Formats: sequence, C-alpha cells, structure tokens
Amino acid sequence: MKWVIWIVVLVCLGVLGFFGWNYFQKSREKALEYRTAQVTRGDITQAVTASGQLNPMLSVQVGSQISGMIERLYVDFNSTVTQGQVIAQLEPSTYRAAVQQAQADLANAKAAQELAQLNAKRATELRKTDLIAVADNDKAVADLHQADAQVMLREAALEKAKVDLGRCTIYAPTNGMVISRNVDVGQTVAASLSAPTLFVIANDLSKMQIDALVSEADIGGVEVDQPVTFTVDAYPTRNFSGKVWQIRNAPSTNQNVVSYDTVITVDNADLKLKPGMTANASIIVAEHEDVLKIPNAALRFKPPETAKTTMTPPAAAPQEPGQPRRGGSASWSGSGGGPRSGNGSPRSGRSSRPPTGTRTIYILDTSSPDKPEPKPRQIKIGISDGVSTEVSEGLKENEVVIIGSNAPQTPAATPGTANPFGGGMRRF
Repeated sequence: MKWVIWIVVLVCLGVLGFFGWNYFQKSREKALEYRTAQVTRGDITQAVTASGQLNPMLSVQVGSQISGMIERLYVDFNSTVTQGQVIAQLEPSTYRAAVQQAQADLANAKAAQELAQLNAKRATELRKTDLIAVADNDKAVADLHQADAQVMLREAALEKAKVDLGRCTIYAPTNGMVISRNVDVGQTVAASLSAPTLFVIANDLSKMQIDALVSEADIGGVEVDQPVTFTVDAYPTRNFSGKVWQIRNAPSTNQNVVSYDTVITVDNADLKLKPGMTANASIIVAEHEDVLKIPNAALRFKPPETAKTTMTPPAAAPQEPGQPRRGGSASWSGSGGGPRSGNGSPRSGRSSRPPTGTRTIYILDTSSPDKPEPKPRQIKIGISDGVSTEVSEGLKENEVVIIGSNAPQTPAATPGTANPFGGGMRRF
C-alpha cells in the first residue's frame, strides 16, 4: 500500500508540474502585434523607370577618305566650328605629285590624239583617190577614236588626282562643337578599308536626347509627348525634365529581357548636361489627384496562421508574378511594379506594374480592445507610385489597414533542458 501511495503521489506531482510548466511557457509568449497605417488622401503619380545615356541630337563623325600624315590641326576639344571651316590638313606632297603626273599623262594623250587626227585626215583624202586601201583608212579612223578615248581617260585620272589632293584639307560638315578629337599632328591615318574618324562634332548641345531602354513589360504604357523627369550623377539633387519624342520598334534583348529604345528630348540651355552622362529617367504615364491611397505593404500582408480572422477571407485576386507571400518584402519600381533585383533592374520576364482590380487587404478590428483581430476587406485598386497604391472602392479616409505583424515567438526547448516530468532524461 505504501508503494501504491507513493506512485499515486508521484504521478499527481508530475501532472501538476507539466501543466504548471505549460502555463508558464504560454505566459512567456510574445503577444501578437500588428503594424498599421491610415488610409490617406493625396496625389499619386505612376511612372515607368528607365536608364539611358545622354547624346547630342545630331553628332557627325568627321573622317578622312584618303590616307596620309596629319600635317596641321586647326581645332581642338570644345572648339566651336562653322560649316565649311578648315579643321585639319593632311600632308599633300604625294597627292600633288599625282596631279602633276596625271597632267603629264593627259598632255601625252592629247599629243597622240593630234597625231591620230592628222593620220585620219590624210587617210581620208588618200582614200578618195584610191591611193590607199580601205583597211588602211579604217585603221587610221580607229586609231583616232582610240586616241580620243585615251584623252578622256587621262582627263578622268587628272580629275581624280585633283579630288584626292583636295581631300587633304578636312572641312567641318556642319555647325557645332568638337566633342572628340582622335588624332594628333604627325599621326598617319590609313583609309584603305574604312574612313578613320578624326573628329566628332555635335551639332547643338543645347538640345540633347536620352536613349532609354524600356522593358517590354512597361512599354505598353509609354506614349509620345509624355513628360519625363530624370537625374544624373553629376547633379544628384537636381531634377531635369524632358518629354518622350520617339518609341523605336527595333527590339534589343539583354539577358532574356526585351527592351525598346525610347528617345527622350531634353532642353540643355545652360549646357550642364554632357554627352555620355547616365540618366535615370521616370516617364510619367498616369497622374491622379486627391485620391485615397494605402501603403503597398498593405497589399502584401497576410495574417499569420496563428491569428484568427473575424470572417472567412474572400478569394484573393491572382497573385502577381514575383509578389512575395506571407511576410515577404520587395522593392517596387516607380511604376509600382514587381520586385526588383539587387541592381535595381526588373527581373527577366516579370512585369514591373501591379495589376489593377480587386484585391484583399486586412483592416484591424478593434471591437475587442483586449484582442484586436485582422478582418479581410475587398477593395478596388488603381495606379501605384511604388510606395502607395490608389484605392477606388472599399475603404474610407482615416480607416486603419494592417501593413505587417510580429509572429508569436514561443521559446523552444534547448538541448539539455530537463524533462517536464522531472526525470533525468536529456535531449542531445
């Protein structure tokens, strides 16, 4: 009987110890808290982000059509030139000698032509009196025609030699500024296969353009004459403006991402912008004023599995590609779009614009102050600026939406923790 009593006492103590330990652990659980934000009213601007390089509206590469040594340079970097101005001179002695040789060849051909004319005239007169054969007369006439052709050939050779001599002097083909000089005095240029580039002249740096690459996911919202704002690294605190001038249909593919060249015109009256600068542009595709808006985090929030909702959530809209699930976070582009990779570029094959339509968000039900609970709400959304999203239906101003939560943390048993029943068993 004593052994039975002791066993009953030990069992009771073990059960009491287990429930006491369980109660103690639950009391240490961190309470579930929600991060919230109010529905506000304001303006939303949806933009497509793209980067590109600043270039002159018109730039001309000035080359040399002949080979030779640079004898003189009349302009340098940043020189202002006018159309027809002499900007370089090639050493002309070789081409001057070629002109003299062509002149001598032409003179020789003309002398032969005179002789052929005399022979043909004599042969014609002798033929009238049958003093020479018909064949001799025909040969004299043919020799005259051949002499005439030689004169024409030598005249063409002389003209070519003069043209080559004239090409020793390089002229500016347009008004503008020299932005690149690729040769020095004494350097030999070879034009045997292609014309070497000596200078690059920008026609007018007060008007420039950005050649921005817009991905196929965003190009549908871009139209001609849309306003554009952009920044450059040289002036990080200044916003420049422009507008879309042309959307080119030729696609370019880089790492399986198809992009289209969008040309943006820029006014550069103060000449602060330089050719080759990288511009980070935002093409404004939509602007809505005085609308209700919520943080984008509210669209991504899903309540933890341990939380109880006051009603069964309605079916959510289809998940957009790349949208993180529960507890995820993402960086959205200026168009309010999909998650972006670490370098800021859209992931291949993913749209950077969130779909509009019906979505499910969660508001905080505070009817029970001791235990507020998330309550699902279906809303209709509009455009997004990457931080906030327009709400067209389903919410009122100053309502509170949930944008995140801390999941409950229950301390887990660590190795070496004693068995709650008091035994000596340990976990390793």
